[in-house]
Amino acid sequence: MPDDSCSQAPALLDGFIERWAPAQAAELANAQSFLKELCRVLDVPEPDPATKDPERDGYVFERPVVFEDQAGVASGRIDLYRRGCFVLETKQGVDEQTLQRGKVTPVGHGRRGSPAWHRAMAAAKEQAARYAQNLDRGSWKEPLPPLLVVCDVGHCIDLYANFGHPQRYVPFPDQRTFRIHLVDLRKDKVRELLRLAWLDPTRLDPSQYQAEVTRELATTLARLAASLEAAGMAPDAVFAFLTRSLFTMFAEDTGLLPDRAFTRMLRSYEDQLELLPAGLTAVWAAMESGGYSPDLRAHVRKFSGSLFAETWAPSLSREQLGLLLQAAGSDWTAVEPAIFGTLLERALDPRERHKLGAHFTPRAFVERLVVPTIIDPLRQEWEAVQVAIASTEEEHEAAVYRSDAERTAGERRTRKAVVEMLGAYRRRLAKVVILDPACGSGNFLYVTLEHMKRIEGEVREVQERYGESALEMESVAVMPGQFHGLEVNPRAAAITDLVLWIGFLQWHLRSFGGPHAIHEPVLRAYGNIECRDAVLRFEARQPRTATNGSVLTVWDGRTTRLHPATGAEVPDPDARIPVYDYIGVGQAEWPAADFIVGNPPYVGSQLMRDELGDGYTEALRNAYPELPDSADLVMYWWHKAALAVRLGPTKRFGFITTNSIKQTLNRRIVDEHLRAEPPLALVYAVPDHPWVDSRFGAAVRIAMTVGAKAPAFCQLGTVIREDRLDESETPSVEMTFRQGIDLVPD
Repeated sequence: MPDDSCSQAPALLDGFIERWAPAQAAELANAQSFLKELCRVLDVPEPDPATKDPERDGYVFERPVVFEDQAGVASGRIDLYRRGCFVLETKQGVDEQTLQRGKVTPVGHGRRGSPAWHRAMAAAKEQAARYAQNLDRGSWKEPLPPLLVVCDVGHCIDLYANFGHPQRYVPFPDQRTFRIHLVDLRKDKVRELLRLAWLDPTRLDPSQYQAEVTRELATTLARLAASLEAAGMAPDAVFAFLTRSLFTMFAEDTGLLPDRAFTRMLRSYEDQLELLPAGLTAVWAAMESGGYSPDLRAHVRKFSGSLFAETWAPSLSREQLGLLLQAAGSDWTAVEPAIFGTLLERALDPRERHKLGAHFTPRAFVERLVVPTIIDPLRQEWEAVQVAIASTEEEHEAAVYRSDAERTAGERRTRKAVVEMLGAYRRRLAKVVILDPACGSGNFLYVTLEHMKRIEGEVREVQERYGESALEMESVAVMPGQFHGLEVNPRAAAITDLVLWIGFLQWHLRSFGGPHAIHEPVLRAYGNIECRDAVLRFEARQPRTATNGSVLTVWDGRTTRLHPATGAEVPDPDARIPVYDYIGVGQAEWPAADFIVGNPPYVGSQLMRDELGDGYTEALRNAYPELPDSADLVMYWWHKAALAVRLGPTKRFGFITTNSIKQTLNRRIVDEHLRAEPPLALVYAVPDHPWVDSRFGAAVRIAMTVGAKAPAFCQLGTVIREDRLDESETPSVEMTFRQGIDLVPD
């Protein structure tokens, strides 16, 4: 985008701002004229004449739309619609100065900045979202527009985006900067953003750039890891060294360390490579405890946590240092944690490195499960709080006060009540515990964290309007320690912890405008990611031997190679692990959680002995006598989560399973929980959905199920369109939903 300069603002722009700044409380009279002139300022086409032909009316004022509300089928009109770009709704408020001069009565959409005005703008956004989601009703099917625009004519423009979110529009670019005021149009960067909103909003999608940066970074790290291993360094030592290095690069790019200080430090040793290990060790020791770092020439924060408990660094060749500097030159602020964990695990694992260019699970697919499992219930709670706040504000606005003193007292009571409601919900969010009992490299936990931080940001915005300071609000926040994971692979467990912290710090820095808001220690060792088996507990295990005394082995379940004839990935016969007998077995316990979500391992019942070994399979089946031996491995997770919802404090669980969950042998377990007392209810189910997972090639078929306490309505999803794209793009899947109390997938 162009620079953010405004010194040479064109006369047309100056005239536009001066002309419309005084506009007040006359939406119908002003909206279309304002938007036409805005198009001229942005140098984009003006809307076309309407024809009442939905196929032709792709860019018009007053576009008809049909939707359902509580009264049944209803209709409305979109103030301005541009196909493939946006739905735009207009409002118009009143300035404080105008009210003080007594020239306008505070009617319509309220005094700008007042609770009534904020409610009107929020209602306009919800109305625009409802219109957008119902554009395809009728013979002509419209694509879901990526943007919503809410415009207070002559005052501001709010932007909301849906780049892959499941029917949810979020502030764009973020909660702090989604509102563009009229005077902001003097900035080239702002005008270019709006031009793209009109002409090509897909170029505003940050995920495309983020995915590219993350892929390139992972490729560089993989080359460096392979080089270090070829020089004799153990893979675990490579992993520890590179994770410390990459977090340090992230810290310098985000301002947690002085700008480019780590990169400059690396360059300073290019001609003294023998001293570089000592320099790196000293920097990381300073980051662990906080204090002055001579190599960085600055005082550094105390990072602590577990990441810098070990500070060892290896000797590097000139080529290896070059790769490290190449990684440091990446834009770490743009790393996408939702895919970074997967790519980092592949890059730093010799057995997975050949999959670096393979498909990864798209963020949009993860959100398709996270949102109905966790975010929808939390948003319902937040919406209930907003309704209560609106009722309190409206009661105050409608009250008749006999004196200024009474009015002031009423305002204080209203503010106190609203602040208490907001604070209670912030505390509620900060106590919600999420569990992924098969967390892998952390993408489900990270996506959940980001969505919860979005809700927190909305709450904070309202708190700020009521005078709550950032300092008062910072003490209650959604933190990484609320997100628990179980993972048997120690490398993946460490990556999950790293991904959560990078994602949290990215969000915190965006929300509060810089590193000044990050308290020390920057990292904390919560111990919330446990490296252990999620379903089987045992006291001991011993290798199983054959009659000749040799240890029996089985495929490790992970390592593959390409078949020489077919080119397909097949188990590597040389990747073997011992078969164990397990002693003192039982069911593993899970941490108590409000919500459970994840993607447990896919192993069919008939393959469990081949992939997991006879000993483990027998121990698992003995530990769960209530489950049939014919159950697939994933059903052990499903069963435990269903019990946690039915009999425990968990409110919902959501899992990805193979679509064989519909078949008789696995369906029996589902049905038993649906008929049990108390019963489970399926509140969301997609029986057959494509999934991208490198463990099984480019795509497999999966099912999504979300369970809650009964009774509850079920949303039954059906895939109606799939676009198979190449590995550099996110597969596109379009779905339709039915809702009903008795809907259960066949």
